[in-house]
Amino acid sequence: MTLSKGTRIVVGMSGGVDSSVAAALLQDQGYEVTGVMLRLWSDPGTLNRCCAPDALVEARRVAGQLEIPFYTMDAQDAFYQAVVQPFINGYAKGITPNPCLQCNRMIRWQFLLSRAQALGAEIIATGHYAKIQQSADGVYQLLMNPDPEKDQSYFLHILTQENLSRTVFPLADYSKKEVRQLARDYSLPVAERPDSQDLCFVGQGDYRNFLKQTDPSLFKPGPIRDTEGNIKGKHTGLAAYTIGQRKGLGISGVEPYYVVEKDIQENTLVIGYKNFPGRDVFFTEQNNWISGTTPETPFKAGVKIRYKSRVVPATITPLPDNQAKINLSSRLPDITPGQAAVFYQDQICLGGGIIRLEES
Repeated sequence: MTLSKGTRIVVGMSGGVDSSVAAALLQDQGYEVTGVMLRLWSDPGTLNRCCAPDALVEARRVAGQLEIPFYTMDAQDAFYQAVVQPFINGYAKGITPNPCLQCNRMIRWQFLLSRAQALGAEIIATGHYAKIQQSADGVYQLLMNPDPEKDQSYFLHILTQENLSRTVFPLADYSKKEVRQLARDYSLPVAERPDSQDLCFVGQGDYRNFLKQTDPSLFKPGPIRDTEGNIKGKHTGLAAYTIGQRKGLGISGVEPYYVVEKDIQENTLVIGYKNFPGRDVFFTEQNNWISGTTPETPFKAGVKIRYKSRVVPATITPLPDNQAKINLSSRLPDITPGQAAVFYQDQICLGGGIIRLEES
């Protein structure tokens, strides 16, 4: 996408180093930049780390230093309905949802864009580490960032052609180390501000306490059994565990146990050793194809089943009702329903969907 100088761009600012550098770079490139921070819902008595008072102060300082307009906008109700409620509902169904995906889809690329348009801007920018390019036939493509430790295309696989046509990622070709140095070069006050890691809307990042307070029925104790059917102990509620979890099981063996399955019907937690074979076939639903076109035939691609997992070769077979069947080249032990499986061909992110273990 080619933008002319003077184009009005709204930057989603969080008070962190990434969005601050994104705003500074765009201003340097001659665009008319406006900063916006969204006020998001948080667990009562806590602060949402994406818009806490200290983050707001830092974002205002950066905007003041850059001499750009800065606004805060209330998105609390929209955030609760689009992100928090589905998070609670997901755990009630026995899956492990990823709220960042819904936040990107419904808040950053729907709510923020609509507010940007109200400010007279048709383009938004964020501090994500990913890249947008157009193919020879004009189709927008989402590419991985060169820094594998910071690439965030996994979280952006939900974007559409319309989204990408109205988005710029100023950090597309930078590593985190380079962004920190740019912040120092710009003398930004957030140059050394640490990254936020945990869920933004729960106190202390502890989703278990949040769920207990929100819906105590999710924490019904039940048996823990191993993969051979032996009862090994009692769990405190399936919502407190996720596939692949090792710590906090309270059960010893000849080697550490891992969670390999959550049996919702029997309210049973299934554990096994690290060498448990896992599975090489699973399904996805609610698929988003970034090109806007669903593939008609099976194809080969790399698949990531979590943000920090490795890319595994696979054959992907599109199915009716926006589903797909994934045949991995090797078994994985921690395929987790509710998380996203994201598809890649080389550096291009093709899209992805929500994991389920069986076809619906």
